[in-house]
Amino acid sequence: MPVKTFRRQAVVRPLRGTVFITRQVHFNSAHRLHNPAKSQAWNVKQYGLCTNPHWHGHNYVLEVTVRGEPDAETGYVLDLAALKKILHRAVVDRCDHKNLNTDVPFLRGVIPTTENLVIAFWHEIAPHLPPAARLHRVRLYETPRNFADYFGPDTP
Repeated sequence: MPVKTFRRQAVVRPLRGTVFITRQVHFNSAHRLHNPAKSQAWNVKQYGLCTNPHWHGHNYVLEVTVRGEPDAETGYVLDLAALKKILHRAVVDRCDHKNLNTDVPFLRGVIPTTENLVIAFWHEIAPHLPPAARLHRVRLYETPRNFADYFGPDTP
């Protein structure tokens, strides 16, 4: 008599809850902090060496956090490899080894402080995310000890 085998049906139990995932990318850029509407003396007083007319550079670290509920089938809020591609397309490929004052169209006319960059980067990244993954935070390290966070236009 043949032996009956029983196969257990695999059951996936999705878990519910909001999760925050973060991807870090790097790029190198030059910039000058300078307000052309003000005098050179004003710019030197405000920005010191950062207003050098011959530019200066940083090894930037960009961290982007998205939030959402894990997908029932994949367990992902967003595949981190997909987030990496979005960050490269939206920011890194456009800013890496560029002069932020002159070479990056979406930054034209913007004083490229870390504070302004996180706002500009938010607006470049957000439209590329799928609806299930909401942009939560953009953090930009200008140096290991200096960074800015932006939580979006709806945050007070």
